Amino acid sequence: IEPLFAFAGALAKSDGRVSEQEIRACERLMDRLRLDADLRRVAIEQFNVGKAPEFEVHRVVSELRAWTRGRRDLAFLLLDMLLDLVYAEGTLAANKLDMVRKLCWALGVSDAELAAVSAMKGYGPAYSGPQGGYSGQRPPRNTVPAADPYVVLGIPRESDPRDIKRAYRKLMSQHHPDKLGNVPAELKHGAEARAREINAAYERIKSERGFT
Repeated sequence: IEPLFAFAGALAKSDGRVSEQEIRACERLMDRLRLDADLRRVAIEQFNVGKAPEFEVHRVVSELRAWTRGRRDLAFLLLDMLLDLVYAEGTLAANKLDMVRKLCWALGVSDAELAAVSAMKGYGPAYSGPQGGYSGQRPPRNTVPAADPYVVLGIPRESDPRDIKRAYRKLMSQHHPDKLGNVPAELKHGAEARAREINAAYERIKSERGFT
């Protein structure tokens, strides 16, 4: 809780100011984590610590990396929790993207994998493909188009069926909700949603490419 919300505070402050949208995104994260009154106070305190100009982001990045213990399912869980804050204002500031990429680098998550997790949460249109870049925009609510299935699977469009199947199996292993262990139900629901997105992307590619 402490490094997560300290990082969230630094992330929110990285573009110069903390907005009401970012504060609401953090409050929703506290709700998702089902924090009691004491832990909510800790989360708020650490969020404020993270906002301070002298805050050392690398310290909490190291703590978050230690928390994942090299497990990619936990790394993706962290990103899932933080992405709503990253995109809270709609426009993606460059400073926020830089911070998230530093965290991803520490967790061993590539840009393509970050884009895939973003796409699964409905932020996919901000990414043009495995070799593309972020446009910094999220579509209006209720008008989010279907995520690009190749972005979700993190593969080039020219991939052959064998590579597509391999990417699908790898992602299903990494995002399987049963691997998360003792985490709040809301976070498991997020993993279940990612698994559904991966399945849907795989089925769509199979249908378009005509293989089984």
